[in-house]
Amino acid sequence: MQGFHDFINFLNGYLWGPPMLVLLFGTHLYLTFRLRFIQKYTFLGIKLSVSKDKSGTGDVSQFGALTTALAATIGTGNIVGVATAVALGGPGAVLWAWLTGVFGIATKYAESLLAVKYRVKTSDGTMLGGPMYALENGLKMRWLGILFAIFTSIAAFGIGNMVQANSIASMVNETFRIPGWVTGLLIAILTAVVILGGIKSIARVTEALVPFMAIFYVLGCIIILIMNARFVGPAIGLIVSKAFTPQAVGGGFAGATVMMAARFGIARGLFSNESGLGSAPLVSAAAQTKNPVRQALVSATGTFWDTVVICALTGIVLVSSILRDPAGLEGLKGAALSKAAFAQIPVIGPLVLTVGLLTFVFSTIIGWSYYGEKAIEYLFGKKIILPYRVLWVIAAFVGSVVSLPLVWDLADAMNALMAIPNLVAMLLLSGVLVAETKKYLWDGNLEMEAPDQYFKEVSDKEIPMAAGK
Repeated sequence: MQGFHDFINFLNGYLWGPPMLVLLFGTHLYLTFRLRFIQKYTFLGIKLSVSKDKSGTGDVSQFGALTTALAATIGTGNIVGVATAVALGGPGAVLWAWLTGVFGIATKYAESLLAVKYRVKTSDGTMLGGPMYALENGLKMRWLGILFAIFTSIAAFGIGNMVQANSIASMVNETFRIPGWVTGLLIAILTAVVILGGIKSIARVTEALVPFMAIFYVLGCIIILIMNARFVGPAIGLIVSKAFTPQAVGGGFAGATVMMAARFGIARGLFSNESGLGSAPLVSAAAQTKNPVRQALVSATGTFWDTVVICALTGIVLVSSILRDPAGLEGLKGAALSKAAFAQIPVIGPLVLTVGLLTFVFSTIIGWSYYGEKAIEYLFGKKIILPYRVLWVIAAFVGSVVSLPLVWDLADAMNALMAIPNLVAMLLLSGVLVAETKKYLWDGNLEMEAPDQYFKEVSDKEIPMAAGK
C-alpha cells in the first residue's frame, strides 16, 4: 500500500506540475479572447441567477443549479488552500490565485454552455449532462466520456466526501473535544436526509445554505479587515508587488520567487474554483433554462464568487494578519496559518473560521454527491443511484473516523485526469462555443428558446451512454 501511495504522489508531481497549470491557465486565456472577454457579462449573469426561467426545461432553477455548484466549489480551498499558497508562494500568490478566477470565468462559462447544449432529456423528463455528453454527442468520442465519468466517480469519494468529513471531524474534536465517530454519525445522518431526495432536495438545501455561509464568511472577513485597517493597504500593495518580484525572507513571510508565487497561486486558485475540471457542468445541465448561454452566464458567476471575491478576501485577511503579527505567524502553513490568523481577533475570528469551515465542508459533501452520482449513472444507468447514495453516506462516516492521506492524494490525481477530457471538449468545440454565444448573446437573443436536441428513450434498466445505438 505504501508503494501505491508513493506512486500516486509521483503521478501527482506530473499531473499537477507546470504542464497542467499551463494547460489550464492557457485554456482560461484562450477562451477569454475567443469569447471576446465574456467576463464583462458577469453582472448580467448575477442578474439572471436570481431570476426564474420558468419557460425553460430542466430539473431545478438556475439559482438552484448555481448554489449546488457553489456548494461543491466553496470549501477548504477557500480558507486552507489560500493559506497554503501564501505560506509557500508568499503574498504574491494571492494575486495569481485571483487571476485564475478572473480568467477562469470564461472556462466555467464554456464548459457549462456545452453541458446544456449537449445534455440528454430522458423519457421520464430528467436532464443528464456534463463533459461526457459533450464528448459523446458533440465529438463522437464516447470512450473519452467514459474515462471522464470513471475519474469523476473516484475523485468524488475523495475530495468531495471522505477528506471533507475528516476535516470536519478533526476540527470539531480539536475545538470541542467531541469524538470523531459522533461527528461522523451526525454528518452521515444529515447527508442522508439531503441526498436521498435527489437533486431537487440538494438544491433546496444549497439555496438556503450557500447564501448564508457565503454572506456570514464575507461579513466576518470584512470585520477582521476593519480591525486590521492600518495593515490592509500595505497588504494589498505586497500582494500586487510580490506577484512579479521575488519575496525576501522577513516580515513574517518565507522567501519566494516569482515562479513560486505563480505556481502556488495558480494551483490553489484552480483547486478552489474548479474551472476546467468539468465538475460544475454536471449540475448546470439540470438547470431550467431557455438556452445554453443563459445558464452558462449564471454558472460563470460561481467562479466570480468563489475566487474573485471569497479567495481574495481570505488572502487579504491572511496577509494583513501576518503584517500585524509577523513573529507570531511566521513559519505557519495551511490550516495552522488560517487558525492563527483568524485567532488574532478575539471571539469573531475563531467563530468565522469555525462556522466557515463547517458549512463550507458540509456543503461540499452534498454538492459533490450529485457530481459523483451523475458520473456513475452515465456508466451503469439509473439502477445504481440508490446503492450509490447509501455508499456515499457510509463513506462520509468512515472518512470522519479514519485518517486518509492516500484518499486525498488519489483524489488529486483523479481531479487532474478529469480535467484533460473536459479541456479536450472545450478546445475542440470552441467553434460551437462562439456560434452559440453569437446566436443568443451577441445577437441579442437571450430570450430565445433552444430545442432539446438529444431526447433519448432510456428506461431505468438501460445504460444512458449506450442509448441510441
